Amino acid sequence: MNIKNYYGSLCTEMYEILHDKAPQDELDFYLSYAGKNKKILEIMCGSGRFLVPFLEHGYDIRGIDFSVEMLEKLKQKAPEADVEYADFAEYTTDEQFDYIFISSGSVSLFTDMILCQKILKKIKGMLTPAGQFVFAVDTIADKCQDNDDYEMSVSVKMKNGLDLVLKTKNYFDVQRQIQFSPGIYELYDGGRLLKSEYMDFQTHLYKFGEMEGYLREAGFAEISTYSSFEKETAINDCCEMFLFECKL
Repeated sequence: MNIKNYYGSLCTEMYEILHDKAPQDELDFYLSYAGKNKKILEIMCGSGRFLVPFLEHGYDIRGIDFSVEMLEKLKQKAPEADVEYADFAEYTTDEQFDYIFISSGSVSLFTDMILCQKILKKIKGMLTPAGQFVFAVDTIADKCQDNDDYEMSVSVKMKNGLDLVLKTKNYFDVQRQIQFSPGIYELYDGGRLLKSEYMDFQTHLYKFGEMEGYLREAGFAEISTYSSFEKETAINDCCEMFLFECKL
């Protein structure tokens, strides 16, 4: 399946090895907005490294993701989890939520800015009047050094003894602020290649003040921008991630 930013089978296996649990500071940040009386939605929930701890804390949470492979991993961890397979760009519902979040800078995966703005407006319409939308994006400080050829990026050993390798190359489009980082996942048994999987990975890297304009256009009235999970106020582009707390 050659879809931009789709997490396929080999990508999912590597993700589970490298990111099986959420970093505690990031998890605490998203948990700080939760409440037992709140209806919560995690968009792009992936394999559940945030959603599962929310469930373990007793919160009423639903997840949505577009990767069958990632959702299968989630259901293995939490068979009772309320999750939906859906492309959020096409997703519709009449339900409203008290708290919606998108973790790990995943909003940056929406590189079509017109589509991104439509998604922000959709999320605004899914919130209760007192609801909150919390998310993160990558910044231009996080751009990679350009390289024309695929180079070894990560190599991990799987439980079955096979080696899983990721090779990537990078190009940053300055005008569109898009980081292109196509990758090739390769599964090896010794020196024998068993399977390969291509990933067309792209992210939009944000400048300070850019997302705030999109959020205001979407109808959010109260917007706080942080540079860390400790909720330090962002003042420039030097941080690698912007975190947003949005209210109607």
